[in-house]
Amino acid sequence: MSAHDPVEQVVAGLRNIYARWTRDTTVQHMRDDWDAAFAIRARDWPVERFAIGAIDAEWISGPGADPARIILYLHGGGFRIGSVRSHRDLIQRLSEATGARVLALDYRLAPEHLFPTPVEDALAAYRWLLDSGHAPTRIAVAGDSAGGGLALACMLAAREAGLPLPRAAYLMSPWTDMTASGASYDTRAALDPMHQRAMILGMAKGYLGKSGDARTPLASPLFADLRGLPPLLVQCGGREVILDDSAALAERAREAGVDCELEIHEPMIHVFQMFAELQEAQKALARAGDFLAAKCWS
Repeated sequence: MSAHDPVEQVVAGLRNIYARWTRDTTVQHMRDDWDAAFAIRARDWPVERFAIGAIDAEWISGPGADPARIILYLHGGGFRIGSVRSHRDLIQRLSEATGARVLALDYRLAPEHLFPTPVEDALAAYRWLLDSGHAPTRIAVAGDSAGGGLALACMLAAREAGLPLPRAAYLMSPWTDMTASGASYDTRAALDPMHQRAMILGMAKGYLGKSGDARTPLASPLFADLRGLPPLLVQCGGREVILDDSAALAERAREAGVDCELEIHEPMIHVFQMFAELQEAQKALARAGDFLAAKCWS
């Protein structure tokens, strides 16, 4: 691809962030860099911040958003970095594309808070929505990368707790397999400018701890019993090593009787939806709006 290609320009920007980090860079420094790089993309919308127990949260609503349409959003970042601040632009555009109010959650991160703390935080936020009077039939769950896997874990935990499930879920490049077993870790290795198997396994260890089981279903939903989950829209890029996390999830979901739609955007990278300058990102979010309108709010 040409250096002037929009995707390559995005990749160059990401590599510029990674280039600043060394073995001596603190986790907080990484978090600050990541937030700063993406926070400038967000628009100046009214802010409605509050807490759900010990968890910081924020309502993000586009102009004219329907207060009865609710999305619980769980950001990505390998359970180590990322925040509502880094993802506010993406969440704003998701609100516009869906006409929904988005509850964005700053769930607690590793290494300070290991698995299953993020799952517990996500479940607490979902329970809070139900307790606040929001009908589960009007709620969707969404997330990207680690947040996509966490969205699945949240639904699985809600099912285990006997709670009614949300009506649909939208997952962007979901991280569903902490064992990194997919063939795409080899077949896409030369194409992926961001991740490789060793990096993914390192993030998994950092989330699970030294004795954690990478096949635990609430950490790796690919190995969960997916029966009874609501309709899923899964989108991923064709250049990412974790492509098979999405493809295998879709296959297992369908085998379990779950309505699951998989879209592989061949020229795209991991969570390409974060980059508004990519036409494919705009199309993907518009597709999510159509999907949720049909499955959740029709």
